[in-house]
Amino acid sequence: MLSKRQELILKMIINVFNKTQQPVGSKTLMDELTIQVSSATIRNEMAKLEELGLIEKTHSSSGRVPSNQGYRYYLDYLLQPTDMPENLHEKLQMNFNHQFQKIDDIVSRSAKILSDLTSYTAFVASPEIQFCRITEFRIVPLSNHQMMAILVTSDGDVKNQLYRLPDDVSGGELEALVEKINTAVKGKTLHEVSGYSSEQFMSILGVKEDTASLILLQLLKDVFKPTETDQLFVNGELNLLNNYSSFDDLDNLKSLYQLLSHPEIFSDLIHENSLNNPAFSVHVRLGDELPLDLLKDYSLLTATYEVGDFGNGIVALLGPTNMPYSQMISLMNYFKEELADQLLDYYSKFR
Repeated sequence: MLSKRQELILKMIINVFNKTQQPVGSKTLMDELTIQVSSATIRNEMAKLEELGLIEKTHSSSGRVPSNQGYRYYLDYLLQPTDMPENLHEKLQMNFNHQFQKIDDIVSRSAKILSDLTSYTAFVASPEIQFCRITEFRIVPLSNHQMMAILVTSDGDVKNQLYRLPDDVSGGELEALVEKINTAVKGKTLHEVSGYSSEQFMSILGVKEDTASLILLQLLKDVFKPTETDQLFVNGELNLLNNYSSFDDLDNLKSLYQLLSHPEIFSDLIHENSLNNPAFSVHVRLGDELPLDLLKDYSLLTATYEVGDFGNGIVALLGPTNMPYSQMISLMNYFKEELADQLLDYYSKFR
């Protein structure tokens, strides 16, 4: 652990560097520090911080900049939350003031709002929809041996999918079986039903294996399984390029651009970052803690938001390592609570 004076100097170096993007020297620190110390004392303390690997010297200046290790110490021991502007709630309410038709619309909108507020790349994962309850499951026979499976859930979402029937099976045969399934699964969560075995479904149907029941069994596995996963929405992809510090390296720039076109790559990073991360806290991984070397100059901030019985979702920001962490962490804590309120308000309409 550092001394109080060393912590104060490290914190000030980080604050000044984040504001100016310029190496910080002892003279600047003398002007900024709230304690009376000589320039020589500051230089000695900076030398100790450099020996510990918390700050480093750049080739172009005698000043120092924070290292990733220095940022980690700051995040773990020195960071203090920042008060949010009084008009932030009103601003968020205004941005969310839309007629949303489904949950995905709210989550997608929230990613844009967060990106606009921070000028970083924002990711928002929708609540874990496997905790939503099944309201209705039906099939509708169509022409040319086609039918549509319809699944309605407690969050107001309606999913439908087309299937083709073999020539020797009619939609009417399946409708009678679907009625039994609907009665059995109604009110249960998607998580529960997606875990049903083939034997459980056949027991519900109460019939011997025949062509119609086997077709329905395959359909049920297909209908319920895809709805388990949450969806990730991304906004502000170009902000990542704007924060890129090495535009002279065209290969890296090209790779970064390609990375942005595959948001699923970030999904594992974000979910891993939020693993065992309690709700109402923000977890930060610095560039050298991320598995992709392309992101070595960035930090990933993630936070879990809770939506009651409807499960949890994730909010994430990807920005430069030298971002103002106090403001960003406070903003994310505030933002995810506002998002949870918006979602709960939407869900309340379907109770």
